[in-house]
Amino acid sequence: MNEMTGTTGLRDHFEIATLISGFFRTMDERRYDGGWPGAYFTDDLRTTTPLGVAEGADAVRHVEEATARFAATLHISSDVLVQAGPGARTAHASWNAHMTHVHLDSTLRARGEGANPLFTVGGIYEGDFRRTDSGWRISRMSVRAVWTRGEPPVLPEETAVRVTELTGAQASG
Repeated sequence: MNEMTGTTGLRDHFEIATLISGFFRTMDERRYDGGWPGAYFTDDLRTTTPLGVAEGADAVRHVEEATARFAATLHISSDVLVQAGPGARTAHASWNAHMTHVHLDSTLRARGEGANPLFTVGGIYEGDFRRTDSGWRISRMSVRAVWTRGEPPVLPEETAVRVTELTGAQASG
């Protein structure tokens, strides 16, 4: 149950929801300048995605590499639920996401004429947040696909092997 009450709790909810929206916008616009990770993540970030678990700088690289597999992406977040007591230093949040990915021309050529240019995912994110001197930052984040439409990206062989090992499912490689 959400323990948020009063103005402080509403401000925390607003700040965390805004952080999530900003993170998605940064990904979609690919504004990966040198300072972008610190605007959204703690140094000990841990991510869990269908491609595996990553920590710290590797988790940040994982985000950048994931979007680079597509010509364009659009992530939409909604229904952000935050659990944090007033004045809390940590919080937990979950949110829905609709993620649209436009395949690279090279992916479409490899798949042949009539290949679907889109890979769309409906998923649920969960995250832990830590209040820092600079505001709330994501310290742990996971995404779980609820549904997909279209084919995932063509993955480098080593990534496809890792996905198969982690999930038991054959990855597109």
